[in-house]
Amino acid sequence: MFTGIVQTTLTIASLEQKPGLSTFALDLPATMLAGLTLGASVALNGTCLTVTKIDGTRVYFDAMAQTLRLTNLGQLKQGDQVNAERAARIGDDIGGHLISGHIAGQVEILAIERPENNCIVWFSIPPQFKAYILDKGYIGLNGCSLTIAEVRDDRFCVYLIPETLRVTLFGTAKAGDKINLEIDSHTQAVVDTVERVLAQRFK
Repeated sequence: MFTGIVQTTLTIASLEQKPGLSTFALDLPATMLAGLTLGASVALNGTCLTVTKIDGTRVYFDAMAQTLRLTNLGQLKQGDQVNAERAARIGDDIGGHLISGHIAGQVEILAIERPENNCIVWFSIPPQFKAYILDKGYIGLNGCSLTIAEVRDDRFCVYLIPETLRVTLFGTAKAGDKINLEIDSHTQAVVDTVERVLAQRFK
């Protein structure tokens, strides 16, 4: 599990691509390397990946075909940057909301508004996720735990504070970018349960 508080952005140092498999290598800072072992989980753009090799500061991860299809990791190239967070440990502060690192799909940035001292980012809503995207609900976007500020028919927005813009890729994001989406698991469970109960009641 992850907290949704991105620790830093990292550059893809190397990328080996095979049919249905990509191996990413990144150089981690000392703060993220401490205690890191093979098999540990690290979220890259909110996607939970397993550490497969550690060579000094360079850490390797494999992404299989399903991950590459569902997430924006399949679009990355050597030199691109990703949001990074190590898995939460017992006793850590949960500054955001619990995130599993299991990406549901991608949303597109439709527009970025910058009124004075604010940054508002508007995203598309794929039809299959519309029921789970609610005003003031939680959502995971490229691994960032964010609160939904407003929902319209085909889009929703979040407000980003300067710290989020500084630490994450949202500081350089632009319209047209594809962003990994994780639906809040509690919201999904409630919505699915209510829909199932109503469907049975009105059979």
